[in-house]
Amino acid sequence: PCRTFHGNNRLLTSQIISYYESINQYKKELPEYFNFASDVLDEWARLEKDGRKPANPAFWWVNDEGDEVKWSFEELGSLSRKAANVLSEACGLQRGDRIVAVLPRVPEWWLLNVACMRAGIVLIPGTSQLTAKDISYRLQASKAKCFVTDDKLAPAVESVLPGSQFLKSKLIVGQGSRDGWLNLKELL
Repeated sequence: PCRTFHGNNRLLTSQIISYYESINQYKKELPEYFNFASDVLDEWARLEKDGRKPANPAFWWVNDEGDEVKWSFEELGSLSRKAANVLSEACGLQRGDRIVAVLPRVPEWWLLNVACMRAGIVLIPGTSQLTAKDISYRLQASKAKCFVTDDKLAPAVESVLPGSQFLKSKLIVGQGSRDGWLNLKELL
């Protein structure tokens, strides 16, 4: 039971502390290794496939023009495995390597997040408002081996490439091609 205070039902301090203590006393065994992509998303996909969980979109994106992308858990799992393979095989990245992703919030942005989790690659997100100087700093400070961007920001990245000693691969998200860049959609 809660006492009413100024017309709102709020928990009393003693109730909050009691609840907090009950949470602290609960001992959950933590796994030695945990991967959100394989331990959670893949499990939800399996539960949906077995009919033990209702089918809900894992990802639903709509842009200003009304274009829509909707992925089930199974589709997100499959696409993220393919994207993880692109990162590890085509881009030559390994667990612990860093990747800088400067993209607008397009579906591939979220896909890369899950793929990096799956592959153990460290994702360094950046806003599409970064200048060439900002990009150069992030590449050097992070020692990133891969850069992912779209057609609009690629020229800014190319302008700082001579000073980037760690970068091994460049991945572009979009329909077109660009010399020296791998195209994510084509590789998927």
